[in-house]
Amino acid sequence: MVNRTGAFVLTFLSLYLTQELGHSAWFAGLVVALHGLGGVAGSPLGGMLTDRWGRRPTMVTMHLAAAACAAALAVVTSAWAIATVVLLMGVAMQAVRPSINATIADMVPAHDVRRAYALNYWALNLGFAIASIGGGAAAFLGYRTLFVVDAVATVLCAVIVFLRLPETRPEAAVDKRGEPVAEEKVSMLTVLRDAPFRTLVLLNLLVCIVFTAPWIGLPLTMADQGLPPSSFGMVIAVNGIVIVGFQLLVNKLTDKRSPALLLTLSALLFAFGTGATALAGSSVAFAATVVVWTVGEMIHVPTNAAATARLAPEHARGRYQGVMGMSWAVAGFIAPIAAGAIVDGPGPDVLWTATAALGVLAAVGYYIRLRKALAEEGTAETEIRRPVKSDDAGSDADVPDADVSRVDVPDAAGQAPVNA
Repeated sequence: MVNRTGAFVLTFLSLYLTQELGHSAWFAGLVVALHGLGGVAGSPLGGMLTDRWGRRPTMVTMHLAAAACAAALAVVTSAWAIATVVLLMGVAMQAVRPSINATIADMVPAHDVRRAYALNYWALNLGFAIASIGGGAAAFLGYRTLFVVDAVATVLCAVIVFLRLPETRPEAAVDKRGEPVAEEKVSMLTVLRDAPFRTLVLLNLLVCIVFTAPWIGLPLTMADQGLPPSSFGMVIAVNGIVIVGFQLLVNKLTDKRSPALLLTLSALLFAFGTGATALAGSSVAFAATVVVWTVGEMIHVPTNAAATARLAPEHARGRYQGVMGMSWAVAGFIAPIAAGAIVDGPGPDVLWTATAALGVLAAVGYYIRLRKALAEEGTAETEIRRPVKSDDAGSDADVPDADVSRVDVPDAAGQAPVNA
């Protein structure tokens, strides 16, 4: 929440580039897309560092790198320099997320992991809401000042991690005699060969594309119907209001439910919410569609993160979370470009019909392809405590492992079982 409270760069970057520096809207869109492209590389990088180097050092280093990029934006002015800095910022910001997700899975018992991810997501959105309001009110100080504040907040987050968060990466497993147990080495290629997880990633990519499309297509659709830009600001604000106000209630209603069914439901809500946008004709109607797919978002994000943690061997949690994060980054890169092209070409109705179709396809995939794998995995809730590497920030206290018990789950093709 501390980090997101100072997250001003992406919120105001396009306005800074067009209004302050005089660049075209096309260039502003390209720079934002470069941020997403950086995330495509940053997510697997962060996953690898999380497993090899540790959760805490990865978080601290990548937060400091992101802070340096935010500070650099306050001083660089050339187009090439700005594009490079934003690309590197995308790498750093996305690289920190696998370490955060892996830490949550390390620290929280298996039956509470999804709820923990939901609470983290609620905190992120609360911080982002504060940043949006505070940044808008403080914009009179200048965009460069906001970027410096962003850098300071990110450094503060790194300091909090360094001082207060212990390293949670589990030490090597040992047998009954105390001898270390050799664990299978996991590379990115190994992760992609895990059939149930690969299916989860591909379906998440579809959902992410559906989720990202409204952020580009919705303002264009509303403008096409003659609504002023201020209307879009009020409509999209509903997304943050609903999450901050109702995420905890949704957590309670969905607690202990089947992960596959929750993912199926969330995909259908995305499909219905975005598809109904083609039928909306007023700000109130557009806001209603946002409410529908926002509920899908509140269900999907923590459930997907928890499913990733369940399917990952404990010594490869970072890599699994990194590959999953890459699907978000890929969607963040291609969805804005595709949405803009469809609106300019066939028209908004085609865009919303396509998102509805993708949402339904993802829902069918979750129910048919992952229902058995996630259900079987969900039965393994034995909580075992293992010693974790400690440091000056924490004691040698045992940290509960989220899913030390491993279940052999046959993949969709009936091939050799994979570590789930």
